[in-house]
Amino acid sequence: MPTTQRIEDYALIGDCATAALVGRDGSIDWLCLPRFDSPACLAALLGSPEHGRWLIAPAGAVTKVERRYLDGSLVLATTFETGDGAVELIDFFRPRHGPPDLVRLVRGLHGRVAMRVEVILRFDYGCLVPWVERLTEGGISAIAGPERVVLRTPAPLRGEDLKTVGEFEVSAGDTVPFMLTYGPSHQPAPRPVDAERALHSALAFWRRWSDQCAPAGPWTNTVKRSLMVLKGLTFAPTGGIVAAPTTSLPEQIGGPRNWDYRYCWLRDATFTLLALMNAGYSDEARAWRDWLFRAVAGSPDQIQIMYGLGGERRLSEWEVPWLPGYENSRPVRIGNGAADQTQLDIFGEIFDAFYHTHRAGLPPVARGPAIGQAVLKHLAAIWDQPDEGIWEVRGPPQHFTHSKVMAWVAFDRAIKISEEFGAASWAEPWRTVRDEIHVDVCAKAFDFGLGSFVQSYGSKALDASLLLLPLVGFLPPDDPRMIGTVRAIEQRLLVDGFVLRYDTGQGVDGLPPGEGAFLACSFWLADNYILQGRIAEARELFERLVALSNDVGLLAEEYDPRAKRQLGNFPQAFSHVALVNTAFNLTRSEGPATQRARPKTVSQAGRVPGRPPGRLRRRYSQAFAQCGSAVAQSAARGRDQPAVADETVVDAVVHGQAVEDTGGVQCRGQTLAVVLKRVEAADD
Repeated sequence: MPTTQRIEDYALIGDCATAALVGRDGSIDWLCLPRFDSPACLAALLGSPEHGRWLIAPAGAVTKVERRYLDGSLVLATTFETGDGAVELIDFFRPRHGPPDLVRLVRGLHGRVAMRVEVILRFDYGCLVPWVERLTEGGISAIAGPERVVLRTPAPLRGEDLKTVGEFEVSAGDTVPFMLTYGPSHQPAPRPVDAERALHSALAFWRRWSDQCAPAGPWTNTVKRSLMVLKGLTFAPTGGIVAAPTTSLPEQIGGPRNWDYRYCWLRDATFTLLALMNAGYSDEARAWRDWLFRAVAGSPDQIQIMYGLGGERRLSEWEVPWLPGYENSRPVRIGNGAADQTQLDIFGEIFDAFYHTHRAGLPPVARGPAIGQAVLKHLAAIWDQPDEGIWEVRGPPQHFTHSKVMAWVAFDRAIKISEEFGAASWAEPWRTVRDEIHVDVCAKAFDFGLGSFVQSYGSKALDASLLLLPLVGFLPPDDPRMIGTVRAIEQRLLVDGFVLRYDTGQGVDGLPPGEGAFLACSFWLADNYILQGRIAEARELFERLVALSNDVGLLAEEYDPRAKRQLGNFPQAFSHVALVNTAFNLTRSEGPATQRARPKTVSQAGRVPGRPPGRLRRRYSQAFAQCGSAVAQSAARGRDQPAVADETVVDAVVHGQAVEDTGGVQCRGQTLAVVLKRVEAADD
């Protein structure tokens, strides 16, 4: 029988090295030991109880279930009420000081409640049935090849049909502990854990950490919960942060969009850094930055879009034939083949992260400048090539607009770093490349008929990643082209007010159509509203997004507005990072969006290198408006292709004069590039 819990019915517990998902029914249906990316020994999440679960629940009918995290922690408390009384199940990991320890405490609240326990251990993603032996002190030891799990408890247990089961009763004031520990099978069994001391240690660890969180107005507790999720998804030994603790939770129920997210993405780098630094967690920000620069060290042409927890590169993808998938969503994938893709946006993330940690005063990475120069030389040679883009499409590579913009970010931030830290000559070779990319994007990625930037050069499709153009400072948020792009996304990519990544029905990603609204993209729309001064709309959208969180404040990657359920891997770091950043954008005069969109250099007293000053920006906008108007007029006359702009039109646009339509203007490709270059020259 397949698992019947919805994705949002689960809660996260973890120890900053691995994590488990606990259902509202008291069943742990996902657990990888000893690391996030280790093979699961409880995998019912992607199949049925026979693929591994650990259930503790009342034996009789449950009349009410309530859950909460104990204040400021990842210690989960689930209250079950029955006709005979009530019990509280407390689930947590002890802070990691050696082998992982998962502790479950059953506490009687009132009455006398009959309880049951069922432990089905299945190593290697639900495949291997272990050899189980009874422990003299109470509990079991389960071994399969190199792995051992020891479960200690005073509750009576017995074997039954390749499962371990038991029954016990709890009265008010009683506590029955269960302690699960993992270790190599060739070593002695791990030592017992004192459950109450472990609880005290876990609460102290989490509360000490969460108390450092900076305020975020009315959303302080919401932000604190999201940051604890981010901390829980951190692999403490290296500082790497996994995208999610799960694999193959579907983006469409029953579909094939199921991916392994137990790795660290460069795409998330700057968003994550800004969330951590604005919240006051400089140690975690530094650890993440240091992980990033260790991971990318080496030959620039071998930089990957994602890495393992320690920077591992070989993330070979394979499908698990014996797991039917969450609600029969096949295939279940282990590893991620997108690690071998080319994505130009990661280079912008590297330099943006480098830049913001410099400005925040974090100690520099000694090898940073040398790595930076090598990466820029490589990027200068490949930025004009197609790639698979931010969404890791499995269709043909394209000239994705967001990818080109992030290549611009790489050169722009390198120039800013050099100017602000007294090495302006270091960046001289890159100014021309930066400006060339800017002109290229403006000329080839803006569609005058749509009044919007588009997903890729020559395309008519929209993409939510276009919302990042003002957030990374490529164009001002009040630029007419960005106002038009936001409007177009509102018209074509919103479902019930939430943002789709793109229209999957157009086949750009090489997969069957259909997925939910992407939560991070919806937060980006709120950020654009903030930068455009549409604060009431931003607040309304933000509050609607927060309301999608489950009962303990967790968000998946996506949301299905029609079925009103969460989709995708869970909980998702990208969603929670976006929530934190938008909350700070709403509650601070200079939040993460402003910090990233309008970074100011020390040397130029407020003028941002690579962005034209006010007069020049207005002429840019006029150039596009004039050209767009002429194209529209030409199209209205029924012409198949408007004529190329002549010298008179170019000169008129350059000098801010009105353009009379004398046959139509084609403001694309080389002609538009000429216009923009002449605008810049005239301003000088």
